[in-house]
Amino acid sequence: MHEERTSGNSKSKVILNKLRLSIIISGSILIAEIIGGVLSNSLALLSDAGHVFTDLLALTIAWFAARQAEKPSHAGMTFGYHRWGILAALINALSLIGVSGAIFYEAYHRWQEPPEINGLLMLIVAVVGLIANMVVVGQLQHDSKENLNVKGAFWHAAGDALSSVGVIVAGIIIMVTGRFWVDPLMSVLVAVIILVGAWRLLRESVNVLLEAPPGHLKTDVVARELARVPGVKEIHDLHIWSIGPGFHALSCHVWVDDQALSAGSHILDDMREILSEKYHITHSTLQLECLNCEGGLFCSFAQPVEEEHPHRHGL
Repeated sequence: MHEERTSGNSKSKVILNKLRLSIIISGSILIAEIIGGVLSNSLALLSDAGHVFTDLLALTIAWFAARQAEKPSHAGMTFGYHRWGILAALINALSLIGVSGAIFYEAYHRWQEPPEINGLLMLIVAVVGLIANMVVVGQLQHDSKENLNVKGAFWHAAGDALSSVGVIVAGIIIMVTGRFWVDPLMSVLVAVIILVGAWRLLRESVNVLLEAPPGHLKTDVVARELARVPGVKEIHDLHIWSIGPGFHALSCHVWVDDQALSAGSHILDDMREILSEKYHITHSTLQLECLNCEGGLFCSFAQPVEEEHPHRHGL
């Protein structure tokens, strides 16, 4: 247990350092793109700068959430502060949707009367922005696969990298053809890509807040795997949920034969080993009982008050 906690703390510090570096890089990009967007009169570049601004907020929120998650649990917060990461991901998803809406609105007006744009300056600033954004994406990519908080920041950075690519393409077309309407068109395409990523992030965040099982875990599959443990007759009242980014939990009732406590402890050890090694669930509450529960695999919390034989868990 001590080794797991030490490993977790070390990983948390690595994530914090990556987020801190990403904040510095994004801040530098923001200044460069605001100046370049104003001087070149490019909506694509300014919309990219607006996205970078939300990147900066997203990264800052993600960093704050990661810091909060390091705080130990106590009587007032028995699960600690891991849910800060989910709240950060939710805020980032909503901000991405807002940015997309703002880009759509401004692109519509620019489409009506495309202004003259300095394609060369637009191109130079976009290339610098792309390089910096790719550094941020590279920093966050690995941890985004397991941490929803980091995933929110990653999608911001990835969306901004795509936006920079769009600006580069638009800049080249404007320099070659002089068609300024390409600028708002490219902005709309980038906004659509950002919106898709925002929706996915929003859906995952809401699922966690609604205590839904993590997307990569199937409750019936986990139940069947646990039921194969020698000595287990049936699994019921199963709940799987995420407390925070990468922190999954499980609770269930385990029907076994009436036996000595020492024999039951071996069953629990085998089940926890499966949950930890195969499903990466390190926080589990397993209740052994020698009477069958008639509620099925997923028991309902709502029970009629006048029920003659109420559903009881345990002995």
